[in-house]
Amino acid sequence: MTKEQLELHKVDLQHLEQYNQLLKYVFQVTKHTMQKVGWEEKEFIKAKQPSFERASVLGWFDKDNLISQCVVYPMKVQIFGKVYEMGGLTGVGTYPEYSNQGLMHRLLEKALYEMREKGQYISYLYPYSIPYYRRKGWEIISDKITYEIQDYQLPKNRKVAGEVRRLPVTSPEIRETYNRFAACTHGALIRDDLAWNEYWLWDNDDITSAIYYNEKGEQDGYLIYWIADEVFHIKDMIFLNEEARIGLWNFVSAHFSMISKVVGSTFTDESLAFLLEDAKIQENISPYFMARIVDFEKFIASYPFKADTRKRSWTFTLQDPMLPWNQGTFTLNIDRQGKGVVERCCKRVRDKVDIQTMTTMLLGYKRPDYLNKIGRLACNDATVDMLEDAIEQQTPYFSDYF
Repeated sequence: MTKEQLELHKVDLQHLEQYNQLLKYVFQVTKHTMQKVGWEEKEFIKAKQPSFERASVLGWFDKDNLISQCVVYPMKVQIFGKVYEMGGLTGVGTYPEYSNQGLMHRLLEKALYEMREKGQYISYLYPYSIPYYRRKGWEIISDKITYEIQDYQLPKNRKVAGEVRRLPVTSPEIRETYNRFAACTHGALIRDDLAWNEYWLWDNDDITSAIYYNEKGEQDGYLIYWIADEVFHIKDMIFLNEEARIGLWNFVSAHFSMISKVVGSTFTDESLAFLLEDAKIQENISPYFMARIVDFEKFIASYPFKADTRKRSWTFTLQDPMLPWNQGTFTLNIDRQGKGVVERCCKRVRDKVDIQTMTTMLLGYKRPDYLNKIGRLACNDATVDMLEDAIEQQTPYFSDYF
């Protein structure tokens, strides 16, 4: 079957079963995998339906058969205090007999064009292949640190003013706590029903939660966890302050007699080991999510640079492997209040940067000075200093998966 004989169009509810069959095949979601978390196939399809109905799903069809697809969830993400509409790219896959025909490139291109039309000026994804998505304009913007702590390495109890209460994960207090956290955390997803549905999708029935309440009764953090075979598994721990962090770890350590170790994940750039008295724990850091700016000019229009006593300016050539509106020479002007404006210009300049580097730099994952040293950002020292001063110094936090 040649590409000319295939059709590219929207995937709707009548194709939901084909959509899930393609997902299961490409991502090797077996019957055993689903049964481990309590899913029957029909239940899984039903659980995915709410997300499917809100998503923009594009697919290639061979007659009436769905053979390649990508999905964009309408999401929101908080970037340095500004909330952006975000296109969450997922479900990207093609049956192997239709590979090497450029189908996925065309799907991604169309998806990005649609994101721009909907005002989704940034896109996030969990990569199955970092090199592939880098070639399409995405770049790493967050890490995941997995850790293992033996029972004798758990922190000793420290007195705090608040208290921890166990609650079912369905409790509305869980969402309220996360909303408090996301409102002040750079990079965090602003979770709606779609995002929460994806967050819980692969968890089993044993998962539970505990919330830390400060002395005023406010929720300052939570712990999502389960215990199995004497192992305390932490899916996620969030906290607004050091008191809440200590209180939640007091709760974990209270299980000392029940467990042999704690295993879990954290999504910040801070090593957990440094905070423990016995710091010789196992930690493994790996790249997690990637992002790409969809429309550079529109993204900058809302981007909060740091204020300064002087105006700042930078003229450079921007390169994008897929989107023509992100290609060319631009001048970025930043006023004293930190508001940026981008204008196209016809100057010949030496300064160059690609959309991948621009994305990871503006999101704070890698600093301008470092990107310049490794040859990803071509500009002089004065420009590097200006960018260092203009961009907030905070690494994105992102604990979701879709």
